[in-house]
Amino acid sequence: MFSDFPHLIDLNDYPVTWWNGLLDLGEKILQNPALYANSCKGKLMGTLFYEPSTRTQMSFQTAMLRLGGTVIGFDNPSTSSVAKGENLKDTTKIVSGYADVIVIRHPTVGSAKAAALTADCPVINAGDGGHLHPTQTLTDLLTLKVEKKTLSGLTIGLCGDLYNGRTVHSLCKAMSCYPDNHFIMISTKELRMPSYIKDFIRANGGTFEEVKSLEDAIPKLDVLYMTRIQKERFASEEEYLAQKDTYILTPKKMQLAKQDMIVMHPLPRVDEIAVAVDDDPRAMYFKQAKYGMYIRMALILTMLQSTARTELLVGEVRPGVACPNTKCITCAEAYLPKSFMGKGSTLTCEYCDQRVLLAHE
Repeated sequence: MFSDFPHLIDLNDYPVTWWNGLLDLGEKILQNPALYANSCKGKLMGTLFYEPSTRTQMSFQTAMLRLGGTVIGFDNPSTSSVAKGENLKDTTKIVSGYADVIVIRHPTVGSAKAAALTADCPVINAGDGGHLHPTQTLTDLLTLKVEKKTLSGLTIGLCGDLYNGRTVHSLCKAMSCYPDNHFIMISTKELRMPSYIKDFIRANGGTFEEVKSLEDAIPKLDVLYMTRIQKERFASEEEYLAQKDTYILTPKKMQLAKQDMIVMHPLPRVDEIAVAVDDDPRAMYFKQAKYGMYIRMALILTMLQSTARTELLVGEVRPGVACPNTKCITCAEAYLPKSFMGKGSTLTCEYCDQRVLLAHE
């Protein structure tokens, strides 16, 4: 199923050459932002933020304003017609009639792809549940490009909630497309990286290992990517409390790291990085947030100038087959075509990447 507009739902829908072009543009804007000040004059961006955000929402808004454009939208669905029961399709359809580009964040997995199916303008995924966060990944790639001068041959530690962390999912998928990167996944058994991400790394020739100890892993790392234990992704307060203080980065642990290792974090931080670490020159998370504004400026420009069509659903609609992931958008929005990739008894939901095992007849 094709859309007449370019969309950014999953960074891996585009070739690495496209990413590199975007990163080059982001670096040029970083070096001379005034040159791009009126690039989007007369253009309007709609922001549909169904869940709380500070950095992503404000950096997108700031990016558009710095490009000379304007912004409409909501940051609380209770103040919109969503509170009256309006479905995602209708909200997206209406706003896409007003805006030149839509940025959507939604707590339900696959929501950005669902929105793009019927939108009348480009859609940018600003985070769909615990699934993907491609513009955070672009932020991370620009940070690595500027600070490490390379996107290849790195040992990258990923620490914390790797099961629910959409930022680490997107980063692993992206960095496994560059050669010779090795991932060290540091988490408890309950918060391990999902299988589909590890499958993607293997399929792209990448390597990874799974460990429990941050202290053991940190001396090997070129990059340490910390994540918070996300309370909003847990089914109960008890489950969250059992995990929340497992990994905390302190100055003492930083003494074990290489002098040129950098620490990244998508933010917000709770207590997984001690405030004292902020004074370490290897702490990049505040710089990282600022780089996000520049890469989003590059992305908005690229989306508005592109005439490409996006293929959103490439699989097959399977009557009678339902995605078993209760957090998938197809469970909440019944009108959506339930499309799956694969043949035989193992399928994959095109919205949330959940495996579906069919019973043998």
